[in-house]
Amino acid sequence: MVNMLPYLHAKPCSNSNVSPSVCSLQSIMDYNGGSVVAMVGKNCVAIAADKRLGQQFSTISTEFEKIFPATDKTYLGLSGLATDVQTLSERFRFKINMYKMREERQIEPKTLAHMVSSTLYEKRFGPYFVDPVIAGLDKNNAPFICTMDLIGCINFAEGFAVSGTSGPNLCGMCESLWEPDLEPEDLFETISQALMNAVDRDALSGWGATVYVV
Repeated sequence: MVNMLPYLHAKPCSNSNVSPSVCSLQSIMDYNGGSVVAMVGKNCVAIAADKRLGQQFSTISTEFEKIFPATDKTYLGLSGLATDVQTLSERFRFKINMYKMREERQIEPKTLAHMVSSTLYEKRFGPYFVDPVIAGLDKNNAPFICTMDLIGCINFAEGFAVSGTSGPNLCGMCESLWEPDLEPEDLFETISQALMNAVDRDALSGWGATVYVV
């Protein structure tokens, strides 16, 4: 069983008798690693994530899912603390199924975004340590992507959205490679190259990727 206890945000100590790992300064959001990216194309959208589950710099698994289907055309990506990723994925699966039964229709990407936002905001005083990314097509097949912080503040994006430990690298790669109105095949190639090149420069992400194009 993986020890998921977060490290305290303390200043690095200079005591030579203490292990450096105990003194290290690290955000709990980076503890398990992982990165997610979404991109908009011409009447299509893509979302991708790496497959690594780590305990700081130790790799625990190379088959950890970070993208979860809400419908055939809407996907939710979660990076951050692995235990919260698993908890929220199950909680949102329940909420999405209840929505489908009550409304007798599939949930729209924007509706899912507000559902995720309100769920995170409920726990703002003891938050889930995740960075959600939502990507999908609405009822008119218009692309939709957004990301949000750990208390649910939504950032609606037009071209691409990133989260996770490779976020700064992904921003640079997406700004270099992404173009408006990419066809599905070109969008797949662009998001794949952006993610793989970004995680190559990040020790906390990697070990392959999962890509969905809608």
